[in-house]
Amino acid sequence: MLQGGFTSVLQAKTREEFLAEVVGFTQRLGFETVTATAVVDHFQAESDFVWVNNAPPAYRALSESLEDGRRDPVAQHCKRASVPIIWNQDTYTGLGLGPRWEMQARFGYRTGIALALHLPEGRHFFIGVDRDQPLPPSSAEVTRMVADLQLFAVHAQDSALRVLVPALPQVDFPALTPRELESLRWTMEGKTAWEVGNILGISERTAVLHINNATHKLGCVNKHQAVLKALRVGLIR
Repeated sequence: MLQGGFTSVLQAKTREEFLAEVVGFTQRLGFETVTATAVVDHFQAESDFVWVNNAPPAYRALSESLEDGRRDPVAQHCKRASVPIIWNQDTYTGLGLGPRWEMQARFGYRTGIALALHLPEGRHFFIGVDRDQPLPPSSAEVTRMVADLQLFAVHAQDSALRVLVPALPQVDFPALTPRELESLRWTMEGKTAWEVGNILGISERTAVLHINNATHKLGCVNKHQAVLKALRVGLIR
């Protein structure tokens, strides 16, 4: 396991210092490039993204213009899960995205490891490290790399959200009452309004009222969408 670098990132006070810490760790881990992204979700607006990277300028300009960016398999995996992904050419060709991999491979993005931390209040931290050479053939060595990246991410997310996020607008979350939150939690478990009422000791009609109020406050059209929105912004778990 790497010594140092896990906690020093906590001392970063500026965007430049944070990037320097992230790049330094990435190179000690055996990778050339890195992208670290802080994301803040808004319940009635598009999410905000702030990222830092050391990508080659030519690749940065090209990657930002790609229309299929939302279909990138690595980004989509990290959007849905917290389990790290180890990717290579097969990750792209298996989905018919071989040309995209070939484009990024010209700039050294041939394989890498990426992961995301999904935090309360609709905040997320993504980090991906990339290299031109294949990963080591030893599964133990690759496992060590993944573990080191996970440990570093836990420390880096604190600095990322402190250093990068203040530049973003403040997130305004709806004020749901305890009963509304409880009603959504039990709805998430698949309970009907009648069952929610029995569990909470209230009438079915009152349970429906709480669910409808929560749905309206979240700007959703039905209770299922409301549950998903509440989960995404961290109001319920």
